[in-house]
This record gives sequence, structure tokens and C-alpha cells, in this order.
Amino acid sequence: MILAMDAKRNDLLTGFYEKMVLINTVESSLLNLFAEGLLRGTVHTCLGQEAIPTGVCAALEPGRDIVCSNHRGHGHFLAFGGEARPLIAEIMGDASGVCRGIGGSQHIQLGNFYSNGILGGMSPVATGMALAEKRKGSGGVVVQFLGDGALAEGVVSEAFNMAALWSLPILFAVESNGFAQSTPTALEHAGKLSARGAPYGIPITELDGNDVLAVHAAAQEAVGAARGAGGPQILFMNTYRLGPHSKGDDPRDPAEIARHAEQAPIPRARAGLDPEWCDTTDHRIAAEVAAIIQGIRSARIAAQ
Repeated sequence: MILAMDAKRNDLLTGFYEKMVLINTVESSLLNLFAEGLLRGTVHTCLGQEAIPTGVCAALEPGRDIVCSNHRGHGHFLAFGGEARPLIAEIMGDASGVCRGIGGSQHIQLGNFYSNGILGGMSPVATGMALAEKRKGSGGVVVQFLGDGALAEGVVSEAFNMAALWSLPILFAVESNGFAQSTPTALEHAGKLSARGAPYGIPITELDGNDVLAVHAAAQEAVGAARGAGGPQILFMNTYRLGPHSKGDDPRDPAEIARHAEQAPIPRARAGLDPEWCDTTDHRIAAEVAAIIQGIRSARIAAQ
């Protein structure tokens, strides 16, 4: 029994590692493309937060569950089953992108995946979707990803209230990375931030958002409760954003970032896996993403 459990854990971790490395590689590549002037607008990456989209989305059923993402949503898209090429093409403004190149980084829609860049703006949208799923009796659960900065928005509290009042099948997945743009959480929020949903009676699970297996286990439980008529749930996941808020605007101490990088999701997962396999996986995914980008570049040149 113990050996079977260890094998299952290893299978989960290897799959999660591959997904997190893909997210990390795509995000790093996007920052490089922005530096080259090949992206329009801006780009917000989730470097250092890869365990949260990976663990949460692995607990969902893409055919009936819904993900409502935010401005930092590339990882959510990839973790929910989206492919790297149409995502990268979209952000590069290419017509072969998932939204034909007109949605960009913050406005992506595919199947049951929706994103929007307005801070906290998806909370009422996600709550309305959850109400619709409940009325249809679909058994679907809506997951809304939001950061700790969004908890300062009044519309989020309103969504908590309605979701609790109507006992809706929704999971609020809070990615608490310690900053709202460049403002530390302690300078923005009074009180205990993880308890924001408590006055509405919403069950809250606070956990280490850099532990992908812990995130997945908590998400499975929360999604199961929401799907089973347990009403709204909150996962409050503590993590740290290693990349800039957007592009290169990062006033933080590099030494602070380096300390947190040691406990980031990918190194944490790597510690439980075969190093040689990890190296091979890293190189393979890097080559695949590089080939995608080169293909988009070549197609552009050929079309000129």
C-alpha cells in the first residue's frame, strides 16, 4: 500500500513538474520577447507562482468546470489545458493566436476559460456564472483566481456575500504573493487578509502555495465541497512573485527575490524527483517553446 501511494505521488509530481516548467518557460520567454519589442502593450507573468494554477486546475473537469482568470493569467490558461503556441501567438498579436491576436495578454477566452485584466473584476462575473451552473444543475464549479491586492476591491466582498447567500458552487483561489504591484501587503491591508471571507461563513483553507501537491490536495477537497452543494470555498495560498509586476518594473531588493527563489515551486518539486530526468525535461520544454517562437517569427517574415 505504501509503495502504491509513493508511486501515485511520484506520477502526480512528475506531471506537475512538467506543467510548471512549461509555465515558467513560456513566461520567461514572454519577458524576453517584450524586451525585444515583439509584444504589444504589457505582460504580467506568474514566475514563482506556478504551483497554484497547476495544482488547482488539475482538480477540475474542463468539460464542465469554468476558470475565470485575471491579468496574471497565462499560467491558468496553460494549466487548464490551453496550448502554448496559440497563447504565445496571441500575446505576440498574431492572427493565429487563440483570440486571433486581438485579445492579447489579458483578454483570453477558450472553451470554459475566461480572463480579464480589471483588478477583482471577474469576481461578479464568476459569481454569476456559478449561479447559472447551479440553476442548470450542471454540477459544474467555477474557479476564480485573484490576488491579495484584489481583496481591497469592494466588488470582491460583494461577490463573497452573494456566493454565500445563494450557496453557489464557486472556489475563490487567492494567490497571495505579498504585493499589489509594488506595494507590500502590510502597507495595503489591515487585519487578517486570509479571513476576509469569514464574516460570510465561507470555509477558508490557508496553505503553502509553493507546494504543488498540497495545493492539489486542498483544491480537490474544496472543489469537491463546492460541487457537492457545500457552497463557496476559499483557498488562500501564500506564494511569492519572482518576476516583476509587469515587464521590468521591479523595485524590490534582488537579495529578497533570490531568497524566495530557493523555495519556489519548481525547485521544491525538483527536490523530490530524479535530477537527470528533471534536466532532460527542462531542456526538452525549452527547445519546444523556442521552436514555437521561431515558427511564429518565421511565419511573420514569410508573410511580409
